[in-house]
Amino acid sequence: MKKIMFNDKYGLTEAVLSGRKTMTRREDKKLNHPLVTSISEWGIDDKGKAYVTITYSTGLTEDVYPAYQIGETVAIAQAYGTIRWPSLSYTEFKPIYDEIIHSKGWKNKMFVKAKYMPYRIRITDIKVEKLQGISIEDCEKEGIIRVNWRQYLKQDVDDFSPQPYKDNHVWTLPIFEESFLDSWAEQKQGEFAAVSPDIAFAVLIDNISGKGTWMRNPWVFAYEFELTR
Repeated sequence: MKKIMFNDKYGLTEAVLSGRKTMTRREDKKLNHPLVTSISEWGIDDKGKAYVTITYSTGLTEDVYPAYQIGETVAIAQAYGTIRWPSLSYTEFKPIYDEIIHSKGWKNKMFVKAKYMPYRIRITDIKVEKLQGISIEDCEKEGIIRVNWRQYLKQDVDDFSPQPYKDNHVWTLPIFEESFLDSWAEQKQGEFAAVSPDIAFAVLIDNISGKGTWMRNPWVFAYEFELTR
């Protein structure tokens, strides 16, 4: 079984586990080779696996397979020490614990084994598109949410009437939702909001994939999925 990693700093792993994120976009180096001139529609090989065919300016062609296939179950990578383990008997959990307690995966999910991950997703659909081709609906599937942010306005110190405010509809991530709903909540590191979901997604992708990613507008495999456990 393969595993997949989601960004923890911006709460994307938690968004997947809560069902608020059901889509992810992953850049593919071959699709973005500078000599690629066209990308075909989907094809299916003799083993039932989907692929697209890219054509280079030299006339050569190459089949490119997405990292995950429709129907494939993939483990959600989490550092062992952060997992909320499902109910396991002592005899079931003891051999797992003995192996993971001293492994690098206790703190770093890059080193965990897929077979020990308790939560998984199943790929339900795949698209190939430019990053900026994301729809409003897909922004929400990526975990972007709308928040009604009540912005309190300036008030004269001698004015004891109810404090004036303005309601704003902004788009952000679930991890920042509390800060916008509660005016007294402490601001979280990296907090952002935008006037539209695609702008919010652009900010997110630049933060997790590197500044300028959105403007670069690479080809991506867009995976839709459902939480299975």
